[in-house]
Amino acid sequence: MAATNVKRVFVEKKSGFDVEARKLFAEFTDVLEISGLVNVRVVNRYDVEGITEEDYLNVRYLVFADPAVETVVEESFPFDADSKYFGVELLPSQYDQRADSTAQIIELLCRKKPIVKVAKIIILEGDLLDDDFERIKRYLINPIESQEVDLTLSKPDSLATAHRTPGKVAVLDGFCKLDKVQLAAFHESMGLAMSLADLTFCQEYFNSTEKRDPTITELRVIDTYWSDHCRHTTFLTELKDVQFEEGKYATPIIKAWDQYLSSREFVYGDQPKDICLMDIAVIAMKECRKRGLLDDLEISNEINACSIIVEVDVNGQNEEWLVMFKNETHNHPTEIEPFGGAATCLGGAIRDPLSGRAYVYQAMRITGSGDPRTRIEDTLPGKLPQRTITLGAANGYSSYGNQIGVAAGQIHEIYDEGYIAKRMELGAVIAAAPRKNVIREEPVSGDQIILVGGRTGRDGCGGATGSSKEHTEESLATGGSEVQKGNPVTERKIQRLFRKTHVSRLIKKCNDFGAGGVSVAIGELADGLFIDLN
Repeated sequence: MAATNVKRVFVEKKSGFDVEARKLFAEFTDVLEISGLVNVRVVNRYDVEGITEEDYLNVRYLVFADPAVETVVEESFPFDADSKYFGVELLPSQYDQRADSTAQIIELLCRKKPIVKVAKIIILEGDLLDDDFERIKRYLINPIESQEVDLTLSKPDSLATAHRTPGKVAVLDGFCKLDKVQLAAFHESMGLAMSLADLTFCQEYFNSTEKRDPTITELRVIDTYWSDHCRHTTFLTELKDVQFEEGKYATPIIKAWDQYLSSREFVYGDQPKDICLMDIAVIAMKECRKRGLLDDLEISNEINACSIIVEVDVNGQNEEWLVMFKNETHNHPTEIEPFGGAATCLGGAIRDPLSGRAYVYQAMRITGSGDPRTRIEDTLPGKLPQRTITLGAANGYSSYGNQIGVAAGQIHEIYDEGYIAKRMELGAVIAAAPRKNVIREEPVSGDQIILVGGRTGRDGCGGATGSSKEHTEESLATGGSEVQKGNPVTERKIQRLFRKTHVSRLIKKCNDFGAGGVSVAIGELADGLFIDLN
């Protein structure tokens, strides 16, 4: 076999320091009720390319392992023939923070960034039945984000990922001529988040206005923009026939409805305006503003976070500051990938005031979950166990919050069987910035748009449309790339960068790069743009 430049390192915690292994042993024996298990070992396997032998020896016990608490085995691991073992790694589409952090640290020490890939090996000792072994693997491997590693394969010759060069953007020839049955079949085959009625509207537009067939990119961009995640189609749907059932709360609900209709008349007068859930939610604020009761509200065409103007005593001098509020739900992502979903619920909420050039000081989290003590065997088909979702989400939220350095002043978890079908994951934050630091102006021709942040992989592609689709049994198997993997360390750097007055005042308009991707993040900045994706 040809020589390889890839170095392979196995790292295992010594007895007494093997906290993760002990935790897994307790879960396998208590939760999965596996009786024949005697011991669990956890080994992290690192594959590294692009580092010299000298540099590797210098960083071996600085980066990969601490010799006081960990053992290191190089190239091949001496597995016990009497033990059962398997490896787990993140899917190629998912951001791996451990691998990225390892590569960054080596780059700081050696002035050259290597390629690093990481896998976790679980070794199970004891008298274990094959069925118990498979149950453990199903419990640990979430197909939405990870896969089993074939440990019989030798290490690869290279870790570099081969990227396919995209072909010419496809034109959907014949799209405008599809009849109703063909259009419905096309809608189903494309897995679009938009409804068939939306797709019919698009067909009529391209047929009558553009007089041409669309490209696949145009339909995908429209699908993203029109997703419930980005456009709030559910909340903006017109309500034409509102009826109230008799019951305990009928009287106060009808009274609130009558107050809403009265507020609408005061706010809009004869101006036509759809009745919808969004209008019901914001009508009280609109009335307060029209009555002159919201003089402290900052009015801006940047709509990332609610912003109010307050006076702050700074070392004895009064200064005008902007205080910003934002909440975010991540129900669907947390349902199918608990750690990453809850982590980006907090990270996504932070991004909004951050794009307003504010620093986030406080956070809160409210969740709805089924009983996490429910037996694994009683999990609904196509669902993750409630315990897996609940604990994974808690770990994801705390991991992101601790790394970015934001205090959570309120954590409230609701356990109710109503949340078994669909989890609730809600994050909210409060942020602030000196008002003088925030310039809000309209972009003009010649202005430059810069993307700032961590490099993105395929993780998150289709995030907005994915979270807007109906959740089915197939979601776990098909939604892998739809879950974002946040990078809290990079977001923390941007928070600190934006605290610098001379940096913030360079920005005329800013938007957060969320599930809508490039098309929405940049497209909301101006009416027309040239985008160079290279």
